[in-house]
Amino acid sequence: MLIFFLSYNCAMNYDYRAIVKETLTIEAGTLTSAAENISKDLDKIVEAILSCRGKLIVTGVGKSGLIGAKMAATFASTGTPSFFLHPTEAMHGDLGMISKDDVLLAISYSGESAELSSILPHVKRFKIPLIGMTRNSSSTLGKFSDLLMKVEVQKEACPLDIAPTSSTTLTLALGDALAICLMKARDFKKEDFASFHPGGALGRQLFVKVDDVMRKKDLPIINRNTPLKEAILSISEGRIGTVLLVDDEGKFVGLISDGDIRRALMQEDFSLDVAAATFATLAPKTINDANMLASDALVFIEKHKIQLLVVVDDERNILGALHLHDLVEKGIA
Repeated sequence: MLIFFLSYNCAMNYDYRAIVKETLTIEAGTLTSAAENISKDLDKIVEAILSCRGKLIVTGVGKSGLIGAKMAATFASTGTPSFFLHPTEAMHGDLGMISKDDVLLAISYSGESAELSSILPHVKRFKIPLIGMTRNSSSTLGKFSDLLMKVEVQKEACPLDIAPTSSTTLTLALGDALAICLMKARDFKKEDFASFHPGGALGRQLFVKVDDVMRKKDLPIINRNTPLKEAILSISEGRIGTVLLVDDEGKFVGLISDGDIRRALMQEDFSLDVAAATFATLAPKTINDANMLASDALVFIEKHKIQLLVVVDDERNILGALHLHDLVEKGIA
């Protein structure tokens, strides 16, 4: 058995890079050809979905079902309420998920998938628009469809021209294109997308505010006249590499960072007994809006090449401190 395995592998001397190139070329050609032969019903399909007062229901079986589930997710996240309905489940009660205000998008490359074909007569009872995605307008799906988006390929990328490859790629791409059409028609903006993805990177950029991220408790704050040696101790205890200085009225006036201390050590008049303000950065960059987006604060920090941004109110009372590391930790950077 081992000898056979080794001889078999020795015989399989394929150029895999060439295979990948050929596969991508075939599928790219399929997409290019489809771009030149867009379904004549496209405008009506977009309008039907836009005017839908319910949900866009996507259905299909096998590979078409997997593509359909992804399409439904894309529609839902880009402003078109949508969900995937499996035909088999539909025949066993889930037809109740369809309402008279919905639109159905059914996918079958052949147009003859038995499970899908079995639910089409029942779907028609709801008198809702039925959009078909198939290569064959004369198929069962094609005949039941009110609107048709043709999915035609000259050749599957599969060397046997059997396994759904080019056809599934085209179906997925057409679904994406339809979602983009709907986004454009709805004037769907970045803020809208973020509202559906509050936990994603974009959601963090558009919803997380400085107040949500900045440090407010146990800040290292000392009076500007505090001896430098005590300021150094506060820097170590504060764990942000900086100590904040205030005047006798508690107003923010400056800060001392590790870098300030290192630079001070190089000066001939350096002394641990002088007032902390002697070697401080006075009137550093601040912001007075805790409701500023954290992503905007990051831009401010990067623009001024600083690591710590102090947040104050209009009277320069310290509200908090925003460290670059906090932004990175929260996924803003």
